[in-house]
Amino acid sequence: MDKDISYGSDYKFIPATSIGSGVGMEVLPDLYCYTIQIVNIILVGNPKNQEFVLVDTGMPHSANEIKAVIEERFGKDRKPKAIILTHGHFDHVGTVVDLVKEWQVPVYAHELEIPYLTGKKSYPDPDPTVEGGMVAKMSPMFPNEPINLGNHVETFPSDGSVPHMPDFRWIHTPGHAPGHVSFFREKDRALIAGDAFITVKQDSLYKVFTQELEINGPPRYLTTDWQAASESVKKLEALKPSVAITGHGVPISGETLTDSLQKLVQNFDQIAIPDYGKYVDKNIH
Repeated sequence: MDKDISYGSDYKFIPATSIGSGVGMEVLPDLYCYTIQIVNIILVGNPKNQEFVLVDTGMPHSANEIKAVIEERFGKDRKPKAIILTHGHFDHVGTVVDLVKEWQVPVYAHELEIPYLTGKKSYPDPDPTVEGGMVAKMSPMFPNEPINLGNHVETFPSDGSVPHMPDFRWIHTPGHAPGHVSFFREKDRALIAGDAFITVKQDSLYKVFTQELEINGPPRYLTTDWQAASESVKKLEALKPSVAITGHGVPISGETLTDSLQKLVQNFDQIAIPDYGKYVDKNIH
C-alpha cells in the first residue's frame, strides 16, 4: 500500500533559510514551535504525558531533523498520534510522505485540500511577477505538483473538532489555499494560524533571513484569493487570540498580537495585498 504514496516529480530541496532555522521555542507548556529553514512545524502535546501531534511537516528533506526535534522533546522512538495539516503547500508537507511511511499515522486536512494531497490536482502556479522581493522571484522553483497520500489522509470531522488535539477546533481560513485551516483553543485563546497571516514579510529575502517581526497577510506568491484571505484574517482577529503561532516568522502574543492583528484587518489592502500580480483583482482595492 505504501509504495503508492509519493511526492510530486518536482520534489526537491529548496536552498532558502533564515537565522531562525533550527531554533525551537516552547510557546506554552503543550505548544512547541520549531523553524525548519523558513517555515514552522508545531508539536502539540505536553511532554509530561508524551501524547502529541505534529502540525505541518516543514521543508523537503527535513524528516531527520523533525525526528530529532521530537526525540529531544518527547523521548526516543516517540511518534505523534497524527499529522495535522494547515494546508498542502510544499513547505508544509515537505516530509509528510517519509514520515507517514515510517510512522504509519493518519494525516488530517480540510476536504478542499484533499485533491492536492492525493495526486489529483496541482495548486495554481506561484506568481513570480507579484509585487515583493526575491522569494517571490524564486517561487517558480518551488515544488508545485501534488503529493499523493492515498488513503492515509482523512478529512477533519465536520463538528469542528481536531483529532488528538483536545480543546482545539479547526476554523476554515481560505485565501492562501482553498482548504487552509487554523486551530483555536478557547480556554487560553491559543491560535495556530498557519499561513492565514504570518509574522514576517515572506516575499522579502532579507526579512525572511532576519525574521524581523512584521505582521503580514499570507505569502503573496502563493495566495490566489485575496478577498477570502481578507475575510479569514477578520475571522481570526475576532477571536481575540492571546498567542499565535504562524507558518512563517516568530510566535507573537499579548498586546503586540492584538494591536498587530487589528492593524492588519484595518489596513489589509495596503499591508497584505500586492499592488500587482496575476492573482490580484483590482476590484478588491
